[in-house]
Amino acid sequence: MAKPHRSSTTVSSIPLLLLSSALDDSINLVSVSDGLESGERHIPGKLMEALRRVMPLKIEELIREIGGCSPSSAADKVSCIVYDQSLGRIQQVAERMGIGSVAFVPAAAALLVLGFNIPKLIQDGIIDNQGSPLTDKTVQFAPTMPIMSPSDFVWHRLKIASLQKLLFHIMTENNGPTKSADWLICNSVLDLEPGAFTMAPQILPIGPLLAINNRPAHSAGGHFWQQEYECLEWLDRQPACSVIYVAFGSSVMLKKAQVEELALGLELTNRPFLWVVRPEAIDGADDWEGFLERVEGGGRIIGWAPQQRVLDHPSTACFISHCGWNSTLESVSSGVPMLCWPYFADQFINQSYVCDIWKVGLRLEEDDNGMVASEEIKRKMDGLLGDGAFRERALRLKGKVRSSASEGGHSHENLTNFINWIKK
Repeated sequence: MAKPHRSSTTVSSIPLLLLSSALDDSINLVSVSDGLESGERHIPGKLMEALRRVMPLKIEELIREIGGCSPSSAADKVSCIVYDQSLGRIQQVAERMGIGSVAFVPAAAALLVLGFNIPKLIQDGIIDNQGSPLTDKTVQFAPTMPIMSPSDFVWHRLKIASLQKLLFHIMTENNGPTKSADWLICNSVLDLEPGAFTMAPQILPIGPLLAINNRPAHSAGGHFWQQEYECLEWLDRQPACSVIYVAFGSSVMLKKAQVEELALGLELTNRPFLWVVRPEAIDGADDWEGFLERVEGGGRIIGWAPQQRVLDHPSTACFISHCGWNSTLESVSSGVPMLCWPYFADQFINQSYVCDIWKVGLRLEEDDNGMVASEEIKRKMDGLLGDGAFRERALRLKGKVRSSASEGGHSHENLTNFINWIKK
């Protein structure tokens, strides 16, 4: 990128140890102001609204600075904008400046199909015009798509009423710009979501977009936290298909009491485990080290893991996950069965894929107190690992997913066509 925004910071996107004569640092990361004071970002909905309202203006300013003062000169320097589909107003910036637009869906295609069907859901009396459920009747748009309760729709799972309405409005608003983009690409695979891609054929799957695993372990870039690669050596010492991997992503917060139940549940399974625990993600756990130390003899507890390498490891038996789409894709790509523990947003859609459609995992159910009890964890773990059909289905799905990303595969061809379009 030639000229960063005057109030922005430009940093390298590639660690120095990866640079070589064959790979120059041709991609830079440029920060763009969201217009908020630091304290405002903690107010629910403030950042979401700022990204929607401020980001398009800042992106347009940045493009003009890169190319010059006028839209025509900017178009000579910038060929297209690839943007997160949730920022639909960016497409309007591209259209106004005569630049190509590429909407990227980092989530499942089913989430976008849900957004496209909002008018029909209102017409059928499933939700009102603010997105609130009018019935508890489940919805399935196609036989191979998730089975969703209206209470599990992505906006409703935000739980705060103002955020529900804001996200519902954003999803509705984005339908038009998304359909108008030159390309609509998705980090998914045709064999994972055939129903969704049939309903919305304009969405092109190019996934799974995974890191290259043939690089040295410590050379991978693009991570927010320092990964603890020593856990791979620990995995090397464990029996095949024996280790329970536990991780809840980068944003989930757990109550201290729930963490204690999880620790007890892992202890009850009497299996080795690798548990990713970020102390700042445990609410009210000032003394959490005490009960973690009690179970640590049966496993390994770390702050952050090289997740894809862990899931690919032959010692890994299953994955207790929050069902974020990246984690779900990585697990499926490695042929690892899952215990599903979703918390918000699209994670419940992904859970339905895992449990209802692909049948490579089981749900962890909450009790009357809203807790996933240790006995529930033990029971579902025994059910998952005691039935070889889960791993068989997971391995079959792994083959399809990896084949799609290989040369000649559906995702590979879509990605190649997209790259060729970029080059032109």
